[in-house]
Amino acid sequence: MTPSSSPSPSAPPGAPRHSAAARAHSFNAAAAAYAANRPSYPPALFDAVEALAGRSLSGAKVADVGAGTGISTGLLHSRGADVLAVEPGPGMADEFRRVHPRIPIVRGSGDALPLAAASMDFLTYAQSWHWTEPSRSVPEALRVLRPGGALALWWNTEALDVPWIEAAARRAERFLGLDEKDRKAEKSPSSATPEHPLAADPSGSLSFDHRQVRWSRRVPVDTHLANVGSHSQFLVLGEEATEAFFAEERNHLLQAFPEGFVEETYVVRLLVAIRS
Repeated sequence: MTPSSSPSPSAPPGAPRHSAAARAHSFNAAAAAYAANRPSYPPALFDAVEALAGRSLSGAKVADVGAGTGISTGLLHSRGADVLAVEPGPGMADEFRRVHPRIPIVRGSGDALPLAAASMDFLTYAQSWHWTEPSRSVPEALRVLRPGGALALWWNTEALDVPWIEAAARRAERFLGLDEKDRKAEKSPSSATPEHPLAADPSGSLSFDHRQVRWSRRVPVDTHLANVGSHSQFLVLGEEATEAFFAEERNHLLQAFPEGFVEETYVVRLLVAIRS
């Protein structure tokens, strides 16, 4: 059989669909794996943020919300931003402090920001806006941003025009038992999605500009699999339930890439809105 046609294991029969809250909480036990294996972001993304915001990140007061283990926060700090991380999860916050001991972090969420009114030049949400409820997070963003401040949301999304990435995504969907409707819900657990600006703010209070930045990274197969396994759809099932899938997936990839490395290609979808 070819790597794209070999059957994949199935999720346990009757496996429950987990709530968004359960999926969000699942990251706390996997924070170290998340930090070690998740992709970063390219410099061109932050160039685009600055271009759409009309100002530099250097010297700006930035709150990186849903900061997780600090992948984006560290990059914002490197751009010269005066950055504060906001993270609701205890496990993720602990890992953040281990990796970035000199960057301040506070516990909180986008739905109830622990920040003063009109105190920030930027609010950034890297892979995290979809965990908020826009009816709460939009008013909070407007409260915390200074006039002229920018709300920047972005997502690393798989480049499904790359054949091996598309084939791997379909195998994962079959394992998880997802249909087209489920796929959209699984990628974005709330109503917010990176595909359309209005979905990020159903109220229409914000006017978003949209950019896409394509980039890639070359990683060992095992790093790629650990990255996939750090997503909440797999975390909530547990290692025992997913072990057979990842073993089979490793075989698929090593057949296609016998040297043991894959080129993960991403399209970062960026939305930026300016507070009037």
